[in-house]
Amino acid sequence: MEPVRSEMSVLPNGKGHDLGEEMCVPMKTMMEEEQNGSHHGSRFDDPGSTLAENIEFLPNGEGKKPRFTDFEGKTSFGMSVFNLGNAIMGSGILGLAYAMANTGILLFLFLLTAVAGLSCYSIHLLLKSSGVVGIRSYEQLGFRAFGMTGKMAAGIAITLQNIGAMSSYLYIIKSEFPLVLQAFLKADTNSGEWYLNGNYLVVLVSLSVILPLALMKQLGYLGYASGFSLSCMVFFLSAVIYKKFQILCPFEEFSANSTLAHAHSNVTVNHAHGYHNGHVMVDDSHCSPQMFTVNTHTAYTIPILAFAFVCHPEVLPIYTELRNPTQRKMQHVSNLSILIMFTMYFLAALFGYLTFYTNVEAELLHTYSRIDPYDTLILCVRLAVLTAVTLTVPIVLFPVRRAIQEMMFPNKTFNWIRHIAIAVVLLTFINMLVIFAPNILGIFGIIGATSAPCLIFIFPAVFYIRIVPKDKEPTRSTPKIFAACFAGLGVLFMIMSLGFIIIDWTTGSSSALGGH
Repeated sequence: MEPVRSEMSVLPNGKGHDLGEEMCVPMKTMMEEEQNGSHHGSRFDDPGSTLAENIEFLPNGEGKKPRFTDFEGKTSFGMSVFNLGNAIMGSGILGLAYAMANTGILLFLFLLTAVAGLSCYSIHLLLKSSGVVGIRSYEQLGFRAFGMTGKMAAGIAITLQNIGAMSSYLYIIKSEFPLVLQAFLKADTNSGEWYLNGNYLVVLVSLSVILPLALMKQLGYLGYASGFSLSCMVFFLSAVIYKKFQILCPFEEFSANSTLAHAHSNVTVNHAHGYHNGHVMVDDSHCSPQMFTVNTHTAYTIPILAFAFVCHPEVLPIYTELRNPTQRKMQHVSNLSILIMFTMYFLAALFGYLTFYTNVEAELLHTYSRIDPYDTLILCVRLAVLTAVTLTVPIVLFPVRRAIQEMMFPNKTFNWIRHIAIAVVLLTFINMLVIFAPNILGIFGIIGATSAPCLIFIFPAVFYIRIVPKDKEPTRSTPKIFAACFAGLGVLFMIMSLGFIIIDWTTGSSSALGGH
């Protein structure tokens, strides 16, 4: 016992602590783990890892908070909420009004509430597993549960899922940013100016904004950027609510046959009173809200809503950097972030749907452009959404960088050259995909349909079942049965998502909504 005391009494960060707090972990549990081999060896027997990696943070006894030994968290509660909320918020919010149009208000509310609750439960499983074995990374949880296979599975899933998300964000910048600039500048479509070329713009944004933020050593430093990103989405939500009371259904659609000059002359007309010349009236037969709707597109909304709160790769890194971290405190951060995003999701979907009803498109802002493509407020909203998407990329990139380091350099200490090189290579690769091979980005739909259910449902559940000792929770205990059912739900979502993607490919349609 004495060697163990000497190792635990000296922290790598030079801070001492009370040994009595750490020795409260029952030695019986550690001995049983060594005997039954349920975790592929003892707690500290990995010959290929350093002491700092083995003791990620000291195991917590009952009622004790985990103590990180290789990092002292300094990020405040509020900044942690901003970072996790920014990780949750994605461009998928633009398609939620279309989802409500295909489910009805009450059914949409039920599904969104269920998904939010399941996401909170999933994070609870991750935090509970983390607290049992004292590990602060998703990949190391996989290693403790299933050895190197589990570690690689978690690392690969995080890498593929987040690269797909970043690719979709950069593609939005490439395709939407030139249109917004063109509308603001009233420039000709075929002017050929470099600043209206999406390829140049996405590289410029990546180098000037995304890369400097992606080079931050710690995730907590991105809290201010995340806060600004969320404020941009609040502006988007405010505009959607405002437009509900300005645009009356049936609305008059901007006519593609009208001249550009005529379009400019009509910019200041009040939409509530409608246009007359150069516009076409939309049918008013579908201008009443539906509480429950079931059609051919309803089933497509279920997987989309299931992945509406994807943030699990960022949970443990944010937990690590949280000031005075405890499982309960991090659960509060997660619950508050999900509650805020739930509120924004529902309000954006509700007022977007109540503005256009069944005429709403899969991308909400495109529907506003059908009425007036030169509306200054909507142009500002589109710019705000682009800003929010841009500031989300560094948050999503952080877990990928961690996963690559865990898989390729597991025993290496922090190195700025390697740190910068990984970020640069990742951004370069994604930019090349977006610029030179945008047609293959659809493959990430398949990747997202497999990796997202694993990260949200399957991995947290099976890691929990494997990691939590049987003497604390037997295999047939209620918590582990719930976890097993949760993993089965993830498999069901995976099958549904893959099935819908295959149907879209075979029929040539695009019924599935955009993802996270």
